[in-house]
Amino acid sequence: MSNKPIIGITMGDAAGVGPEIIVKSLQTERIYQEATPIVIGDAKMLNKAVERLNIEASIKVIDKDTEFTATYGEIACIDLDILPADLPFGEVSSEAGHAAFEYLRTAIELANENKIDAICTLPLNKEALHKGGHIYPGHTEILAELTDTKDFSMMLSSPKLKVIHVTTHVGLIDAINMIEPERVYKVIRLAHDTLNKSGIDQPKIGVCGINPHAGENGLFGYGEEEEKIIPAIERATGEGIDVEGPLPADTLFFRAQRGDFDIVVAMYHDQGHGPIKVLGLEAGVNITVGLPIIRTSVDHGTAFDIAGKGIADERSMLEALDQAIELAPRR
Repeated sequence: MSNKPIIGITMGDAAGVGPEIIVKSLQTERIYQEATPIVIGDAKMLNKAVERLNIEASIKVIDKDTEFTATYGEIACIDLDILPADLPFGEVSSEAGHAAFEYLRTAIELANENKIDAICTLPLNKEALHKGGHIYPGHTEILAELTDTKDFSMMLSSPKLKVIHVTTHVGLIDAINMIEPERVYKVIRLAHDTLNKSGIDQPKIGVCGINPHAGENGLFGYGEEEEKIIPAIERATGEGIDVEGPLPADTLFFRAQRGDFDIVVAMYHDQGHGPIKVLGLEAGVNITVGLPIIRTSVDHGTAFDIAGKGIADERSMLEALDQAIELAPRR
Protein backbone atom coordinates (compact mmCIF):
# COMPACT_ATOMS: atom_id res chain seq x y z
CA MET A 1 0.00 0.00 0.00
CA SER A 2 1.23 3.49 -0.83
CA ASN A 3 2.00 5.80 2.09
CA LYS A 4 0.72 8.78 0.12
CA PRO A 5 -2.11 10.65 1.86
CA ILE A 6 -5.59 10.20 0.46
CA ILE A 7 -7.21 13.59 -0.13
CA GLY A 8 -11.00 13.76 -0.37
CA ILE A 9 -12.08 16.59 -2.69
CA THR A 10 -15.66 17.79 -2.22
CA MET A 11 -17.28 19.34 -5.30
CA GLY A 12 -19.10 22.16 -3.50
CA ASP A 13 -21.98 23.81 -5.36
CA ALA A 14 -21.93 22.16 -8.79
CA ALA A 15 -23.71 25.14 -10.37
CA GLY A 16 -20.51 27.10 -9.74
CA VAL A 17 -16.92 26.63 -10.87
CA GLY A 18 -16.18 23.64 -8.60
CA PRO A 19 -16.36 20.81 -11.18
CA GLU A 20 -14.29 22.78 -13.68
CA ILE A 21 -11.61 23.65 -11.15
CA ILE A 22 -11.38 20.04 -9.98
CA VAL A 23 -10.87 18.78 -13.53
CA LYS A 24 -8.27 21.46 -14.29
CA SER A 25 -6.35 20.84 -11.06
CA LEU A 26 -6.22 17.10 -11.57
CA GLN A 27 -4.42 17.57 -14.87
CA THR A 28 -1.34 18.26 -12.71
CA GLU A 29 0.63 15.00 -12.58
CA ARG A 30 2.58 16.10 -9.50
CA ILE A 31 -0.59 15.83 -7.38
CA TYR A 32 -0.80 12.11 -8.16
CA GLN A 33 2.87 11.63 -7.34
CA GLU A 34 2.36 13.14 -3.89
CA ALA A 35 -1.18 12.03 -2.99
CA THR A 36 -4.23 9.98 -3.92
CA PRO A 37 -6.97 12.48 -4.87
CA ILE A 38 -10.54 11.20 -4.58
CA VAL A 39 -13.45 13.42 -5.67
CA ILE A 40 -16.72 13.23 -3.73
CA GLY A 41 -19.52 14.60 -5.87
CA ASP A 42 -21.54 13.85 -9.00
CA ALA A 43 -19.67 12.10 -11.81
CA LYS A 44 -22.01 13.55 -14.44
CA MET A 45 -20.90 17.08 -13.52
CA LEU A 46 -17.24 16.12 -13.85
CA ASN A 47 -17.95 14.59 -17.26
CA LYS A 48 -19.65 17.82 -18.35
CA ALA A 49 -16.57 19.78 -17.24
CA VAL A 50 -14.24 17.46 -19.17
CA GLU A 51 -16.32 17.90 -22.32
CA ARG A 52 -16.54 21.67 -21.88
CA LEU A 53 -12.79 22.00 -21.37
CA ASN A 54 -12.07 19.60 -24.27
CA ILE A 55 -9.33 17.76 -22.40
CA GLU A 56 -8.25 14.13 -22.32
CA ALA A 57 -9.35 12.74 -18.97
CA SER A 58 -11.74 10.02 -17.92
CA ILE A 59 -13.98 9.88 -14.85
CA LYS A 60 -13.67 6.61 -12.93
CA VAL A 61 -16.56 5.94 -10.54
CA ILE A 62 -15.41 4.15 -7.40
CA ASP A 63 -17.21 2.71 -4.40
CA LYS A 64 -16.66 4.38 -1.03
CA ASP A 65 -16.22 0.96 0.60
CA THR A 66 -13.29 -0.13 -1.56
CA GLU A 67 -9.58 0.62 -1.18
CA PHE A 68 -8.97 4.01 -2.79
CA THR A 69 -6.53 4.32 -5.69
CA ALA A 70 -6.11 7.02 -8.32
CA THR A 71 -4.12 7.10 -11.54
CA TYR A 72 -3.06 10.20 -13.43
CA GLY A 73 -5.35 10.64 -16.44
CA GLU A 74 -8.29 9.17 -14.56
CA ILE A 75 -10.30 11.21 -12.06
CA ALA A 76 -11.53 8.90 -9.32
CA CYS A 77 -14.99 9.90 -8.07
CA ILE A 78 -17.31 8.64 -5.36
CA ASP A 79 -20.51 9.36 -7.25
CA LEU A 80 -23.39 10.36 -4.97
CA ASP A 81 -25.56 10.88 -8.09
CA ILE A 82 -27.78 13.53 -6.53
CA LEU A 83 -28.07 16.21 -9.20
CA PRO A 84 -30.11 16.34 -12.41
CA ALA A 85 -28.05 16.19 -15.60
CA ASP A 86 -29.52 19.51 -16.77
CA LEU A 87 -28.59 21.51 -13.66
CA PRO A 88 -28.10 25.09 -14.93
CA PHE A 89 -24.82 26.90 -14.25
CA GLY A 90 -24.71 30.14 -12.34
CA GLU A 91 -28.08 29.79 -10.61
CA VAL A 92 -28.99 29.27 -6.98
CA SER A 93 -30.80 25.97 -6.52
CA SER A 94 -31.92 23.90 -3.57
CA GLU A 95 -30.72 20.74 -5.34
CA ALA A 96 -27.14 21.99 -5.63
CA GLY A 97 -27.20 23.31 -2.06
CA HIS A 98 -28.36 19.97 -0.66
CA ALA A 99 -25.84 18.08 -2.81
CA ALA A 100 -22.97 20.26 -1.56
CA PHE A 101 -23.93 19.40 2.03
CA GLU A 102 -24.06 15.68 1.23
CA TYR A 103 -20.63 15.76 -0.43
CA LEU A 104 -19.15 17.29 2.71
CA ARG A 105 -21.05 15.00 5.07
CA THR A 106 -19.76 11.97 3.17
CA ALA A 107 -16.19 13.30 3.26
CA ILE A 108 -16.39 13.81 7.03
CA GLU A 109 -17.73 10.27 7.40
CA LEU A 110 -14.81 8.90 5.37
CA ALA A 111 -12.30 10.93 7.38
CA ASN A 112 -13.78 9.70 10.66
CA GLU A 113 -13.37 6.14 9.35
CA ASN A 114 -9.72 6.88 8.40
CA LYS A 115 -10.45 6.16 4.75
CA ILE A 116 -9.21 9.62 3.74
CA ASP A 117 -6.52 11.70 5.43
CA ALA A 118 -7.65 15.25 4.61
CA ILE A 119 -10.54 17.10 3.01
CA CYS A 120 -10.11 19.77 0.33
CA THR A 121 -13.35 21.65 -0.31
CA LEU A 122 -14.64 23.58 -3.31
CA PRO A 123 -16.96 26.53 -2.58
CA LEU A 124 -20.62 26.23 -1.76
CA ASN A 125 -23.31 28.89 -2.09
CA LYS A 126 -24.84 29.82 1.26
CA GLU A 127 -28.23 30.78 -0.20
CA ALA A 128 -28.43 27.46 -2.04
CA LEU A 129 -27.31 25.60 1.09
CA HIS A 130 -30.15 27.20 3.06
CA LYS A 131 -32.67 26.50 0.28
CA GLY A 132 -31.53 22.88 0.41
CA GLY A 133 -32.57 22.73 4.07
CA HIS A 134 -29.15 23.09 5.71
CA ILE A 135 -29.03 26.26 7.82
CA TYR A 136 -25.33 26.89 8.37
CA PRO A 137 -23.20 29.98 7.71
CA GLY A 138 -20.72 27.90 5.70
CA HIS A 139 -18.32 24.94 5.52
CA THR A 140 -16.55 25.71 8.78
CA GLU A 141 -19.66 25.47 10.93
CA ILE A 142 -20.79 22.23 9.24
CA LEU A 143 -17.39 20.67 9.87
CA ALA A 144 -17.43 21.80 13.49
CA GLU A 145 -20.90 20.41 14.18
CA LEU A 146 -20.39 17.07 12.43
CA THR A 147 -17.07 16.51 14.24
CA ASP A 148 -18.38 17.80 17.59
CA THR A 149 -15.67 20.48 17.70
CA LYS A 150 -16.13 23.42 20.08
CA ASP A 151 -12.94 25.47 19.60
CA PHE A 152 -12.13 26.13 15.95
CA SER A 153 -11.28 29.00 13.66
CA MET A 154 -10.84 29.92 10.02
CA MET A 155 -7.24 30.50 8.99
CA LEU A 156 -6.33 32.03 5.63
CA SER A 157 -2.88 31.21 4.37
CA SER A 158 -0.94 32.78 1.51
CA PRO A 159 2.79 32.84 0.72
CA LYS A 160 3.23 36.25 2.40
CA LEU A 161 0.51 36.38 5.04
CA LYS A 162 -1.45 34.15 7.43
CA VAL A 163 -4.62 35.33 9.17
CA ILE A 164 -6.82 33.62 11.76
CA HIS A 165 -10.29 34.88 12.68
CA VAL A 166 -12.06 35.44 15.99
CA THR A 167 -15.45 35.75 14.21
CA THR A 168 -16.42 35.08 10.60
CA HIS A 169 -19.84 34.81 8.99
CA VAL A 170 -21.90 37.18 11.11
CA GLY A 171 -22.87 40.83 10.75
CA LEU A 172 -20.45 43.42 12.09
CA ILE A 173 -22.56 44.44 15.09
CA ASP A 174 -23.01 40.77 16.04
CA ALA A 175 -19.30 40.15 15.56
CA ILE A 176 -18.34 42.90 18.01
CA ASN A 177 -20.79 41.49 20.54
CA MET A 178 -19.32 38.00 20.09
CA ILE A 179 -15.72 39.12 20.69
CA GLU A 180 -14.92 38.17 24.27
CA PRO A 181 -11.60 37.60 26.11
CA GLU A 182 -12.09 33.80 26.26
CA ARG A 183 -12.72 33.55 22.51
CA VAL A 184 -9.79 35.85 21.66
CA TYR A 185 -7.51 33.79 23.92
CA LYS A 186 -8.62 30.51 22.30
CA VAL A 187 -7.90 31.85 18.81
CA ILE A 188 -4.46 33.10 19.88
CA ARG A 189 -3.84 29.63 21.32
CA LEU A 190 -5.04 27.94 18.11
CA ALA A 191 -2.75 30.18 16.04
CA HIS A 192 0.25 29.36 18.25
CA ASP A 193 -0.40 25.61 18.34
CA THR A 194 -1.12 25.34 14.60
CA LEU A 195 2.09 27.12 13.56
CA ASN A 196 4.03 25.29 16.24
CA LYS A 197 2.94 21.95 14.74
CA SER A 198 3.95 23.18 11.30
CA GLY A 199 7.53 23.69 12.49
CA ILE A 200 7.68 27.26 13.83
CA ASP A 201 8.99 26.91 17.38
CA GLN A 202 7.82 30.25 18.75
CA PRO A 203 5.51 31.94 16.24
CA LYS A 204 5.12 35.71 16.47
CA ILE A 205 1.44 36.63 16.67
CA GLY A 206 -0.02 40.09 16.01
CA VAL A 207 -3.53 40.83 17.25
CA CYS A 208 -5.77 43.39 15.54
CA GLY A 209 -7.77 45.95 17.44
CA ILE A 210 -11.46 46.46 16.80
CA ASN A 211 -11.60 50.24 16.45
CA PRO A 212 -9.52 52.57 14.24
CA HIS A 213 -5.98 52.88 15.62
CA ALA A 214 -6.89 50.03 18.04
CA GLY A 215 -8.92 52.55 20.01
CA GLU A 216 -5.96 54.88 20.58
CA ASN A 217 -6.18 54.66 24.37
CA GLY A 218 -9.93 55.22 24.49
CA LEU A 219 -10.11 57.99 21.89
CA PHE A 220 -12.13 55.79 19.50
CA GLY A 221 -14.85 53.36 20.54
CA TYR A 222 -16.05 52.50 24.01
CA GLY A 223 -13.10 50.64 25.49
CA GLU A 224 -13.59 47.44 23.48
CA GLU A 225 -9.86 46.78 23.22
CA GLU A 226 -9.38 47.07 26.99
CA GLU A 227 -12.45 44.97 27.76
CA LYS A 228 -12.35 42.28 25.07
CA ILE A 229 -8.78 41.87 23.80
CA ILE A 230 -6.15 42.93 26.32
CA PRO A 231 -7.12 40.34 28.99
CA ALA A 232 -6.69 37.56 26.39
CA ILE A 233 -3.29 38.85 25.31
CA GLU A 234 -2.12 39.10 28.92
CA ARG A 235 -3.25 35.53 29.57
CA ALA A 236 -1.49 34.20 26.46
CA THR A 237 1.68 36.15 27.25
CA GLY A 238 1.65 34.67 30.75
CA GLU A 239 1.71 31.20 29.14
CA GLY A 240 4.81 32.07 27.12
CA ILE A 241 3.11 32.82 23.79
CA ASP A 242 4.84 35.53 21.73
CA VAL A 243 1.85 37.80 21.08
CA GLU A 244 1.56 41.57 20.62
CA GLY A 245 -1.48 43.83 20.48
CA PRO A 246 -4.05 45.10 20.12
CA LEU A 247 -2.49 46.77 17.10
CA PRO A 248 -4.03 49.02 14.41
CA ALA A 249 -5.22 46.85 11.53
CA ASP A 250 -4.25 49.47 8.96
CA THR A 251 -0.54 48.85 9.65
CA LEU A 252 -0.48 45.36 11.20
CA PHE A 253 -1.11 43.50 7.94
CA PHE A 254 1.67 45.42 6.20
CA ARG A 255 4.04 44.58 9.05
CA ALA A 256 3.02 40.91 8.94
CA GLN A 257 3.59 40.47 5.20
CA ARG A 258 6.95 42.23 5.70
CA GLY A 259 7.88 39.49 8.16
CA ASP A 260 7.36 41.08 11.58
CA PHE A 261 4.68 38.52 12.48
CA ASP A 262 4.01 34.91 11.46
CA ILE A 263 0.25 35.29 11.75
CA VAL A 264 -2.38 37.96 12.40
CA VAL A 265 -5.44 37.47 14.62
CA ALA A 266 -8.32 39.33 12.91
CA MET A 267 -11.43 40.25 14.86
CA TYR A 268 -14.01 39.91 12.08
CA HIS A 269 -14.45 38.54 8.57
CA ASP A 270 -13.58 41.46 6.29
CA GLN A 271 -10.77 42.70 8.52
CA GLY A 272 -8.89 39.49 7.77
CA HIS A 273 -10.16 38.54 4.33
CA GLY A 274 -9.53 41.90 2.66
CA PRO A 275 -5.73 41.94 3.01
CA ILE A 276 -5.40 38.30 1.94
CA LYS A 277 -7.50 38.85 -1.18
CA VAL A 278 -5.61 41.99 -2.14
CA LEU A 279 -2.52 39.77 -2.35
CA GLY A 280 -4.33 37.61 -4.93
CA LEU A 281 -7.25 35.20 -4.87
CA GLU A 282 -5.14 32.58 -6.61
CA ALA A 283 -2.64 32.47 -3.72
CA GLY A 284 -5.03 32.16 -0.77
CA VAL A 285 -6.01 28.94 0.99
CA ASN A 286 -8.67 28.53 3.68
CA ILE A 287 -7.72 26.12 6.50
CA THR A 288 -10.03 25.22 9.38
CA VAL A 289 -7.92 24.82 12.52
CA GLY A 290 -8.97 23.05 15.70
CA LEU A 291 -10.76 20.19 13.92
CA PRO A 292 -9.79 16.53 14.32
CA ILE A 293 -9.75 16.47 10.49
CA ILE A 294 -7.38 18.33 8.16
CA ARG A 295 -9.49 20.63 5.99
CA THR A 296 -8.30 23.09 3.38
CA SER A 297 -10.25 25.06 0.81
CA VAL A 298 -9.95 27.48 -2.05
CA ASP A 299 -10.22 31.09 -0.89
CA HIS A 300 -12.92 32.19 -3.34
CA GLY A 301 -16.60 31.67 -3.94
CA THR A 302 -18.70 29.80 -6.47
CA ALA A 303 -18.14 32.48 -9.14
CA PHE A 304 -21.59 32.01 -10.68
CA ASP A 305 -20.84 34.80 -13.17
CA ILE A 306 -18.22 32.68 -14.97
CA ALA A 307 -19.48 29.16 -14.17
CA GLY A 308 -19.68 26.92 -17.20
CA LYS A 309 -17.47 29.14 -19.36
CA GLY A 310 -14.22 27.20 -18.95
CA ILE A 311 -12.24 30.21 -17.71
CA ALA A 312 -12.03 29.60 -13.95
CA ASP A 313 -8.55 29.83 -12.41
CA GLU A 314 -7.43 26.65 -10.62
CA ARG A 315 -4.36 28.06 -8.84
CA SER A 316 -6.06 28.49 -5.47
CA MET A 317 -7.24 24.88 -5.73
CA LEU A 318 -3.71 23.69 -6.37
CA GLU A 319 -2.50 25.67 -3.36
CA ALA A 320 -5.27 24.11 -1.25
CA LEU A 321 -4.31 20.62 -2.41
CA ASP A 322 -0.65 21.31 -1.63
CA GLN A 323 -1.56 22.48 1.88
CA ALA A 324 -3.74 19.40 2.44
CA ILE A 325 -0.94 17.12 1.28
CA GLU A 326 1.57 18.87 3.51
CA LEU A 327 -0.64 18.76 6.61
CA ALA A 328 -2.14 15.29 6.18
CA PRO A 329 -0.68 12.29 8.05
CA ARG A 330 1.12 9.69 5.96
CA ARG A 331 -0.36 6.23 5.69
